[in-house]
Amino acid sequence: MRKYAFSLAARRLVASALVAATLVAFASDGAKGALKWHPADDWRDMPDTVASPYARKGGTIRMYGGSPPKSLCEYTDNNTYTRMTFSLMYESLITTDTDTLEFAPYLARRWAESEDGREFTFVLDERAKWSDGVPVTAADVKWTFDTVMAPATDSGPWKVILGVFESPEIVDERTIVFRKKGDSPKNWRDLSQCGTFYVLPKHAFEGKDFNKLDLLDAPVSGPYRLSRVDEQVETEFSRVPTWWRANFPSCRSVCNFDKLVMRYYADSANAFEAFKKKAIDVYPVYTARIMNGETHGEKFDKNWIVKRRVKNHNPIGFQGFAMNMRRWPFDDIRVRKAMAMLVDRETMNRTMMFNEYFLLSSFYADLYDDAHPCGNAFYGYNVEEAGRLLSEAGFAKNPKTGKLEKDGRQFRFTFLSRSPSEDKFLSLFNAALLQLGIDMSIQRKDFAGWMRDMDEFNFEMTWQSWGSSIFKNPETMWLSSEADRKGSNNTVGFKSDEVDAIIAAEKSMETMKERTDAYRRIDKLVTDQVPYAFLWQTDETRILYWNKFGTPDTVLSRYSNEECVFSYWWYDADKAEELDAAMKSGRCLPSVPLNIDFDKVMSKKK
Repeated sequence: MRKYAFSLAARRLVASALVAATLVAFASDGAKGALKWHPADDWRDMPDTVASPYARKGGTIRMYGGSPPKSLCEYTDNNTYTRMTFSLMYESLITTDTDTLEFAPYLARRWAESEDGREFTFVLDERAKWSDGVPVTAADVKWTFDTVMAPATDSGPWKVILGVFESPEIVDERTIVFRKKGDSPKNWRDLSQCGTFYVLPKHAFEGKDFNKLDLLDAPVSGPYRLSRVDEQVETEFSRVPTWWRANFPSCRSVCNFDKLVMRYYADSANAFEAFKKKAIDVYPVYTARIMNGETHGEKFDKNWIVKRRVKNHNPIGFQGFAMNMRRWPFDDIRVRKAMAMLVDRETMNRTMMFNEYFLLSSFYADLYDDAHPCGNAFYGYNVEEAGRLLSEAGFAKNPKTGKLEKDGRQFRFTFLSRSPSEDKFLSLFNAALLQLGIDMSIQRKDFAGWMRDMDEFNFEMTWQSWGSSIFKNPETMWLSSEADRKGSNNTVGFKSDEVDAIIAAEKSMETMKERTDAYRRIDKLVTDQVPYAFLWQTDETRILYWNKFGTPDTVLSRYSNEECVFSYWWYDADKAEELDAAMKSGRCLPSVPLNIDFDKVMSKKK
């Protein structure tokens, strides 16, 4: 979390990539056992620079949570909403300060690294307690690690992240040591990887099926506990009044709501209708049509519902039509390039999304600027060139059926969809496919079913979106060995010896500049293989909410999107009363700025 040392949003940001800055200096007197402890002696927990001093505790906030997750445990369910809510309940040994990007204490009050970078020692804060009053101990840390790494646990990418370490050694009740396996070289991520995984209570979960953990009313170390579950409808989290960090300076104006409710809708359009009826309070807008074409009328014009566009430093992810490179015909790069050319992104953006997006040509769009322009190939809409590539790949139209074939096998594939909102885009895509004699069928599944198929690589093509992080970790998505491990992020089956070599070398690079150059090289190599037909992205967060909440001046934090609402916003009883009165009388509420630039707001505050 942040300097807060604290912001739940920042904690999620770092945890999602499990990486952190290497701005911390370590001892180098030639002895492996001579450790320099951190943080520095003059480190002090300070108030969060984003949190508002006007924040008050109390009230409930209801947010749209997407499709119902298959689990509420982030270890066994790798999706955004599970990660967001899981981080409300459980904490890690250390975190990062989102102002300085340096490590900061969390469950551990101090830590150290051996000179050779192969041993990491953590001393737990003696104040750290589970919500049932039981102290957090080194045994909890070891049990969590061992259980996540157990073969029977479906912990996906976490096995890669933690797999470089031996089972940690308990020194005493509050001290634990992690050691790297074998003779692998020093890796700048190691401290983050062993320090930022979520620690769970051994006394509550030992002996239970970890793949089916029941978190309802379970002991937590974080500010919220799971208090109610209505299957497929909503989940509720209640603030823990005895949270051990509640009175820390960094935590006095964060985690303000008494109740957090995640309400699930399989379709975003249905969620928007529910929002307008006040069934949910906050609606993050990921559809340009809604932001531009459907935010008019009395509720919006009279400021009963507030509209905000926030530009901050939230890392830019990517999305596209993922192609399973393990399967015919997408095992041929010419076919994949052709598919990229048959997605008329320009028309989709102009006619369906109000030109709100920029078209992607990179997996790491935030690594490029005027000084470092992106040189990746850009695939524009070109049916003729797509047809030429398919001909080069050996496909030709059957003169009797008009269908595209190769060696008597018709070019047909199934698009795995999880939302009706995809249909209008797929319709335009399908029109281009039909021009060349390609048949595409659409198979619709709910989110849980879609996730199961993705974990098993049981798809041919699908729409897939990925978030990003300040610190990139290409290993979990692009390492060749990950292409064969079920449940990994390498869903497309990408393999490259050259990329593997850069990933291996990147681990020992000491500076951010070196690593950024490496990520750009990886980006170019992966993009050249076209595992995704790129779509588009935005560099701002669009959010709607009923006008009954207080927000920081910046609305969101430096590196987060709507996920930080739970951390920084608060229920304003006076505003709620004014809203009710305005809706009854039909009067307007005061307006607020639509556009928020984080840097400009913070500059004025300073």
